[in-house]
Amino acid sequence: MNVLIVDDEPLARSRLIRLLEHEQSIVVQGEASNGNEALALVKKQVPDLIFLDVDMPGMNGLQVANELNSLSVPPAVVFITAYPEYALDALQLSAAGYLVKPISEESLQKLLRQVGRLNKVHFKKKQTTKISYQLAGSYKSVEIQDVYYFYTQEKYTTMVFEGGEALIDKSLKQLEILYPAFVLRVHRNTLVNRNKILALHSLKNGSHAIELQGCVDYLPVSRRELKTVRSIL
Repeated sequence: MNVLIVDDEPLARSRLIRLLEHEQSIVVQGEASNGNEALALVKKQVPDLIFLDVDMPGMNGLQVANELNSLSVPPAVVFITAYPEYALDALQLSAAGYLVKPISEESLQKLLRQVGRLNKVHFKKKQTTKISYQLAGSYKSVEIQDVYYFYTQEKYTTMVFEGGEALIDKSLKQLEILYPAFVLRVHRNTLVNRNKILALHSLKNGSHAIELQGCVDYLPVSRRELKTVRSIL
């Protein structure tokens, strides 16, 4: 599990690194001392887990986590705080957990076991690579790697794949959770198969579109998702 540590206190970062040294399943990829630095490192390193201090000058940990939640595949976040009252805010931001300073080895071990269980569930979801759909009264399925993209229109989700398209009963958000290694959001209404991305095109009107291998459609990329798409490319 690749980990990023974010804390404005160097001694706090060093202590956590020492506590994590004996965890063979964990690799500390890097450190950040503020929110902006953390967001830049996340885009470069794509960590699985971030230990994130809440009380930092400038952009605090809760604001960083809110930015991370806008990513198509956000990392798990564990908040670090000297103030237990922040726990409710942490849970509202879908945090994997929180640790109260000074961090003890016992509390860290308990937290890592919790995160490990979440990762196992996440891994099992990733292994489900077939998507089922109904056609003419019978159920069929398609491999996720054969899908070009998904889009929503009037509350319905359409899956476009090699050989056709079909309505499915999953929302785009559900698809992001189930298939984080395969899908990438390029627009609020569109997810693409990241493994089929060929190029990002700049259009004459200043907008952008994504080109997919084997797909004749050029799909619009929103301004909101443009930075994420560029970082993936």
